[in-house]
Amino acid sequence: MITPQVLVEAALEASRADGCLVLVEESTEANLRWANNTLTTNGVARARNLTVISVVGSSVAVVSRQGVSKLDEAAEVVAAADASARRAAPAEDAAPLLGPDVSSGDWAAPAAETGIGVFESFAADLGASLRRAAANRQVLYGYATYDLTTTFLASSSGLRCRYDQPTGHVEINAKSADLSRSTWVGRPSADFSDVDVSSLHDDLDRRLAWAERRVDLAAGRYETILPPSAVADLMIPLYWAAAARDAADGRTAFSRGGGATRVGERLSHTPLTLRSDPTAPGLGCAPFLATASSGSTVSVFDNGSALQPVSWISDGVLRALVQTRHSAVRTGLAFTPYVDNLILDSSEPAGDLEHLVAATDRGLLLTCLWYIREVEPQTLLLTGLTRDGVYLVEGGEVTAAVNNFRFNESPLDVLDRADLVGGTERSLPREWSDYFTRTAMPPMRVRDFNMSSVSQAS
Repeated sequence: MITPQVLVEAALEASRADGCLVLVEESTEANLRWANNTLTTNGVARARNLTVISVVGSSVAVVSRQGVSKLDEAAEVVAAADASARRAAPAEDAAPLLGPDVSSGDWAAPAAETGIGVFESFAADLGASLRRAAANRQVLYGYATYDLTTTFLASSSGLRCRYDQPTGHVEINAKSADLSRSTWVGRPSADFSDVDVSSLHDDLDRRLAWAERRVDLAAGRYETILPPSAVADLMIPLYWAAAARDAADGRTAFSRGGGATRVGERLSHTPLTLRSDPTAPGLGCAPFLATASSGSTVSVFDNGSALQPVSWISDGVLRALVQTRHSAVRTGLAFTPYVDNLILDSSEPAGDLEHLVAATDRGLLLTCLWYIREVEPQTLLLTGLTRDGVYLVEGGEVTAAVNNFRFNESPLDVLDRADLVGGTERSLPREWSDYFTRTAMPPMRVRDFNMSSVSQAS
């Protein structure tokens, strides 16, 4: 198979458009799965995706194809993109392609690869955990996945950018032998050397023990402790909704009348900062924009743009929205492109999750959220379900498990009603783990969290 670099250069040479961008993503993925305390599958998969972006005048077209391994196949993709661009209407976000001055990475180096060996120490620890579960009348299910993707981005204007992105996480679901109790833990990892399986199992043991007593509660508003995973699952939709263009169009919770946005307004009375940083330890991501499509938050014309640390919310005040070069001109705000990680910090952290429990007289402690959907974009109202353990806190201690709930909340309201926020730690969202794993969030206690109805989900 020809190298990604040869494929890119051949595609650029074949283009007859006024401008051309070529994006190649070369990836290998290793995975393990287990069920009923037994390893069930493992394997390694390889993939290559070629995207050609052709520009004719101010019109643009994008064509992608998987598994391209020959130069004539690449030429077919280029020809299709060029032809589509000639038929396309002018793009409102059209802008000059960036040049070699923003190039980054070691372009000539081979694409990074991984294999099943990345799980060598993890698999041994997992085996011990599976035996431990069987001895304790527990049943474990779960999977671990590790993907290493090298992105090659080049343009006819001389841009050459390259980045190796590791993405890994593990999820473990534990049930009692009679399947009446269930709980979950998940962790992200950049190489699986930092995953402590025994510690994760300790957390599962503790939560299953909490569930030995059961109390049924009615729907209502409860003081609720959200662990970092649940906080991540609420902050990610907030980030995805923070498009400056949509806000200026008056369509989102970040809109203000007359085509203005809410940048500069206080969103939370708690000193919280929501930020992104491509160099954040353990959460590193590409330092340049690489996109195969245009939308409210990204533009193919901005490919190669350097990414910098940005605070979206600073000490409770909205400071920036996700911008393309086009939307930045329209709003008069700085060009702050999308970055593939998200961090929430408090300037007054109150300790870990256990501290938040100890400081709560009566409330609920969640494990995780799932099946989250947007209900109303003007307020960013979300609905979803609790899963794998909701616990009753009384007098600073967990005293029982309770039933699951459907919730209805806006993450903006959650930020404003947070009255106790812990220290930030790397976290894995349960709902969005297939799309967004690079998060660091604190545990958070929220007043009057709206558990709108009782759910029969387990």
